[in-house]
Amino acid sequence: MATVSDSEVDQEFDITYEELTELALSADPDAPLPDDAVPMSFHLSRFAAPLPLWYMPPVVRSGGGRWKKPLVLAVISAFVLIDAFGLCNTYGILNFA
Repeated sequence: MATVSDSEVDQEFDITYEELTELALSADPDAPLPDDAVPMSFHLSRFAAPLPLWYMPPVVRSGGGRWKKPLVLAVISAFVLIDAFGLCNTYGILNFA
């Protein structure tokens, strides 16, 4: 099996920014996908992660407790109630709007 070096790939796909822009602008966004199209997730899984883990770590759900949801709802409800009475609470000072 023959391998291709990076320099050969660079020479094969040597394209200017203007040519790339012209190709992108002339492409039809509504064109149907070809039958041999490969999903992007499969393509990206063959290579390293798109972003390093220190920059964007995987999502981890923390079990912070059940107190957060009632507290957030209470704060939001307080601001909605203040607005319903026609008051303004800018910078923590309660005034008539």
